[in-house]
Amino acid sequence: MSNITPKRILIILGHPSSDSFCAALAEAYAATARSAGHSVRELRLGQLDFDQNLHEGYRQVQPLEPDLLAAQEAISWAEHLVFAYPIWWGGAPALLKGFVDRIFLPGFAFKYRPGKAFPAQLLKGRTAQLLVAMDTPPWYFRWVYHMPGIHQLRKTTLEFCGVKPVKVASFGPMIDSTAAQRARWLEQAQALARRL
Repeated sequence: MSNITPKRILIILGHPSSDSFCAALAEAYAATARSAGHSVRELRLGQLDFDQNLHEGYRQVQPLEPDLLAAQEAISWAEHLVFAYPIWWGGAPALLKGFVDRIFLPGFAFKYRPGKAFPAQLLKGRTAQLLVAMDTPPWYFRWVYHMPGIHQLRKTTLEFCGVKPVKVASFGPMIDSTAAQRARWLEQAQALARRL
């Protein structure tokens, strides 16, 4: 019997398709976490109904659709956030970026403070894991491109809002990968879930 402390885990699939390798990574992580005794919820962004555009920025309140209200509730519930998404053109898919724009709002994820350079972090106490698939070799994405699609979510979104630590696992290159390679990557995602 394991000595784990059960955690509340929210897994967010940032790939629009539920029939993608990112979905397989999310499913492998979820199944392993559940079998280890953790409470797991899942959000598949491609199945949510919401406007991805924050039309007026923060100049006026844009009402949240029911799916986004439920997503905020799930983030509030969670102790550990897992994002499974691909790198497209160096960044996260528009769907994931739109999701972040719409729900990581002032008053929920952070709060501006008069006279302070940085806002209060309202998502403190949570940790995160990024499961990132890419066609670029991960070493090249890190050392040559400097990981913009990872830094944006890790540093300037999650850590900015108080989520720490944010760990990253990169998988690729996906293009021309073999079934054996993909099986190994799924095993790595399972191993990460076992180490919670």
